[in-house]
Amino acid sequence: MKKRLSWCIVIVFSLVLMSFMQQPKPIKVYMIGDSTMSLYNQHQFPINGWGMPFANYFDNGVTIVNRARPGRSTRTFLAENRWKPIADSLQAGDYVLIQFGHNDEGDSVKYKDRFTPVPDFKKNLIKFITETKAKNANPILITPVSRRMFDKDNKAKETHVEYSKAVFEIGNEYKVPVIDLDKKSRELIQQLGPEQSKLLFMQLDSAEHPNYPVGRLDNTHFNDYGARKIAELVLNELKAQNNPLAAHIVVGTNKSNVAPAAK
Repeated sequence: MKKRLSWCIVIVFSLVLMSFMQQPKPIKVYMIGDSTMSLYNQHQFPINGWGMPFANYFDNGVTIVNRARPGRSTRTFLAENRWKPIADSLQAGDYVLIQFGHNDEGDSVKYKDRFTPVPDFKKNLIKFITETKAKNANPILITPVSRRMFDKDNKAKETHVEYSKAVFEIGNEYKVPVIDLDKKSRELIQQLGPEQSKLLFMQLDSAEHPNYPVGRLDNTHFNDYGARKIAELVLNELKAQNNPLAAHIVVGTNKSNVAPAAK
């Protein structure tokens, strides 16, 4: 009887110990933004949003949920009800990486369906931030990544002046970390120069790739190499800012932590 009781105590103790030793719940990192961040399928290769390689740099404690979509501004992302399901799903300790601007600043006539004036752009960022914080999750603002544009002196041009400024203003007001991807990507483009910087973007000659038989000359969207270089800029900034997410960065991994794309 005593032997049986001893075994029961051992089993109960083991079960209690195992409950304490369970792995912590993975952190979810939601990514919301436009085509420069989003996922693409194999038929669109070699185009990549920087969110695609970004997912491969984290350990098993992090799951990347990339909900960025091509052509979206803050206004259309909200109007299409793409934000509410994310806000409803957020749990304490999760993160939301927010990068908009490219489509918000589009021509107000040609792209009137997605154009967002700066004051409204700010209001939309505030909505993302406050609803993220309401769930005890962590918003991170990211200025829009730079386009490849040079002036007559071969100096990389700043292409998002008003919208990057707005991101910083809201970040400062709401005490939210800001990653200045506009500046960091522009520095990279400048370092490479007018010719070598083409290697980052969807610059394809005619018949160079079967997915683009007539070629493509694109100074906004990245190829797989460019997307990885941009992702590394963001990762380095997470480290430089001592963001808790940086503790989960594993350099050189080949696995994918990316969640299925939203339909």
